[in-house]
Amino acid sequence: MDDRVIVIAGPTASGKTAIAIRVARELRGEIVSADSRQIYRYMDVGTAKPTPTERSEVPHHLIDCVNPDTPFSAAEFAAQSSELIEDILARNLRPIVVGGAGFYLEALFDGLSPVPSVPAELKQRISADVRKDVENAFSDLRRVDPDTAEILNVSDPQRIARALEVYAFTGEPISYFQSLPRIPATKRSSVKFCLSPDRSVLYDRINRRTVEMFENGLVEETKALFELGYDRNTYALKTFGYREICAHLADEMDLDKAMESIQTGTRHYAKRQLTWFRNRSKMSWLDPTLSETTETIAASIREL
Repeated sequence: MDDRVIVIAGPTASGKTAIAIRVARELRGEIVSADSRQIYRYMDVGTAKPTPTERSEVPHHLIDCVNPDTPFSAAEFAAQSSELIEDILARNLRPIVVGGAGFYLEALFDGLSPVPSVPAELKQRISADVRKDVENAFSDLRRVDPDTAEILNVSDPQRIARALEVYAFTGEPISYFQSLPRIPATKRSSVKFCLSPDRSVLYDRINRRTVEMFENGLVEETKALFELGYDRNTYALKTFGYREICAHLADEMDLDKAMESIQTGTRHYAKRQLTWFRNRSKMSWLDPTLSETTETIAASIREL
């Protein structure tokens, strides 16, 4: 068997899981999740993880790996997924990378800028300083790294903090490291597909899936996370879906408004995902509603 990796990307609710499972059965494959939220434990309903039945049908990797208060970077994903790809190939199986996190996929196949890691204590100190006075922090950034400041604005405190912490630790602007050559995490070639249903179909799927999440216990799941000691400021709970339920549990939003807000936020997220893949990825675009889509992906491996 050759060593090519299949990539099935696409926006949330586009049908990636179902198609990937069918392709994996057809090609004796295993799935490596490239989802930036399914990596977290205890967050099943709100991240639309594959069901236990689906995961029993085909092995899935990089799901339920870290706790919700632990950031998981694209670099960590790339390192771990490249090891998994080698392990899957060594067992004469087909690696199938599936997900909507474009930055994860870029880190794996194209590489990231070699920006050094910064000690946690320094990161925390600078982050606190930025939160306290973001305008002053942005002025500091203009002074030490005008190139980066030129493409940011004062409403982006996270990236301002990131740039300042790199400069504080290395004495070099982050723009310098971003100009250096990237090194892909894997040298394996890939065959990439992006699922893109009609926009109205996608938005209807998002709306219906949100209703199903409420029916399947999204509120109860969030309460359970609170009982485990997490709160609305926990890293992974600040993402769409959970942040609205956190607001509801704090009596800041009624349940109908929370559902509407999740649907709207998810549609916006899906639109951003599609824009990313169109602008930064060379992929074959497929309509997941067509019956021949699975066979098209499988045939791309058999015929090349």
